[in-house]
Amino acid sequence: MAGTMTAASPPPRGYPRTQDVSAVMGRASEENFPVASRVLARRVRSHLLALYGFARLVDELGDGGSPGDGADLTASERLTALDELERDLDRAYRGEAEHPLLKRLEPTLHECSLPRGPFVRLIEANRVDQRVSRYETWEQLRGYCELSANPVGELVLGVFGKATPARVARSDAICTALQLVEHCQDVAEDRDRGRVYLPLEDMARFGCTIADLSSEHAGEPLRQTVAFELARARKLLARGAPLIDELRGVRERLAVAAFVAGGRAALDAIERASCDVLAGSSRAGTARRLLALAGTLVERRR
Repeated sequence: MAGTMTAASPPPRGYPRTQDVSAVMGRASEENFPVASRVLARRVRSHLLALYGFARLVDELGDGGSPGDGADLTASERLTALDELERDLDRAYRGEAEHPLLKRLEPTLHECSLPRGPFVRLIEANRVDQRVSRYETWEQLRGYCELSANPVGELVLGVFGKATPARVARSDAICTALQLVEHCQDVAEDRDRGRVYLPLEDMARFGCTIADLSSEHAGEPLRQTVAFELARARKLLARGAPLIDELRGVRERLAVAAFVAGGRAALDAIERASCDVLAGSSRAGTARRLLALAGTLVERRR
């Protein structure tokens, strides 16, 4: 970790210490799954929203630039901003954070006794994004998901006070599935950033090339590749779904069921679009997500 900056040092470009929190938090409603379900107690929802704020900030620094700063940061500037974020995370554990989203996180860190490791892995995932733009195999992409997605589930279980190794393993399957679905949804967006998150070995299996990602509509090779990844994501969701049964609190079970259902609804939306992930956004609306939630709850009762 880089050396500590003095109090007089200006923040690195891309890491504003004053920021409109609502600009970041407003994106919560756009996610495939409810970030903080209203069935949860208010304090728990507050903690989950604080986690979301941190995760969104990490993504902004590593991917799209921070609000007000644009998306023109170099890879070196992003790495510097991510280093500063890690330093500010350490300050948050001491109750001395400088960024407003890290200040918002401070009560959650202390009240829920959350470990530092998952937060650092989320930061590291965005460091990886600065140097890796292709993944040859599924195992390589899954390793990336262990940094970019799985820590979120572990932290959510930490907020619930239910983070045992067995439950974290179930959560990892759910989070990896959700990340894989997002990669399928965002093929065009990632392409424009010079990144490909579909495993190259899977693309080759169906005769799909990088050039195929530049069309207005997905051709058959890309559709087949996406369908293959969606089937993989469904299996991962099925592997993780028993986590719902392992939680005793009704509200917690509903919240986790909503994560699983959100992933399934997103899968269904892509399939309804015949896996044409280049033609536009294939995302499930509220009604579809509620139907998926009802189906998931019935499934677990059986």
